[in-house]
Amino acid sequence: MEIPLNEWNMYKNFEEMASDILEMANEFMPDKLIFLSALTDSEQIILKVRDNNTNIQVWEGMRMDLLDTACNRIDFDRNAPLIFEDVRKENHLNGVQRILLDANINSYIGVPIILHNGEAFGTLCAVEASAAAFSTKSIQMFQRIAKMFSFYLDLERRAYRDSLTGLYNREFLSKHFHDFSASGGALFFLDLDGFKKVNDLYGHDKGDEVLKETARKLEEYMKRYSGFATRLGGDEFILNFVGLFDSEDLHNLAENLLVHLSSTDTQLADFRLSVSIGIASYLPGDSKPLNTLLKNADHALYRAKTQGKDTFRFY
Repeated sequence: MEIPLNEWNMYKNFEEMASDILEMANEFMPDKLIFLSALTDSEQIILKVRDNNTNIQVWEGMRMDLLDTACNRIDFDRNAPLIFEDVRKENHLNGVQRILLDANINSYIGVPIILHNGEAFGTLCAVEASAAAFSTKSIQMFQRIAKMFSFYLDLERRAYRDSLTGLYNREFLSKHFHDFSASGGALFFLDLDGFKKVNDLYGHDKGDEVLKETARKLEEYMKRYSGFATRLGGDEFILNFVGLFDSEDLHNLAENLLVHLSSTDTQLADFRLSVSIGIASYLPGDSKPLNTLLKNADHALYRAKTQGKDTFRFY
């Protein structure tokens, strides 16, 4: 299970910006409850609500199974709004219809909030207790407001995300490592074996492809566990596994990770890319600075490099 990082909580002026966005939306959707939400793989999280005394059962911090939401039916690929002017007549909604009506929602508009990289962040929605028509102008303005909010999110994400791979960057790790380490865990320090040869033989564009593919595989692997992946720079990556692990757990994590990464499709003729890993664990309440833990993991990585590569060692 992965940690819900709630990255938006780390953004500067998020609360103020979200409130301003809802106030702007309210100019075109008066007398409705308007909200911003974020979507995960399994949930919809209500981030901010602007309620005009609607008696609708939606509130800030509310979390819903994504499959039980109207927002899950929005076409993010087409960046198209979803509109129900009378939920009672939308029989194709099946169980979601009853959920909406039980929340006192009988009209709905939801527009997608999509980041510059194409990733779906969430939705901007307006709901009302009675059936209602939505004018073309109000729908278009709602879409523009959602797009404006996506610009703000993109600017904030750039402070914490690596521009090439999309993983968290060194800045994020430095500022927020201890926010997620109270329950103990382990740092895996990864370095690609022979990566310099990729750039030398195939060029930096191909090297960038390898880094992006590696990052994708790391994110895929981390979805199974609590923690997050970071690119330190170059071909160095950090995985922070959160929780209590014994030596056998960490051994299995590392072995499975090596197998997972060995399937990376580098599309490089006669070249097999591998990775070396250094592991440093930490206990709950461990007061060691992050730099110390990184140095410990780096020492273990050096031993893995000198003892054959494509392997792992513990500090």
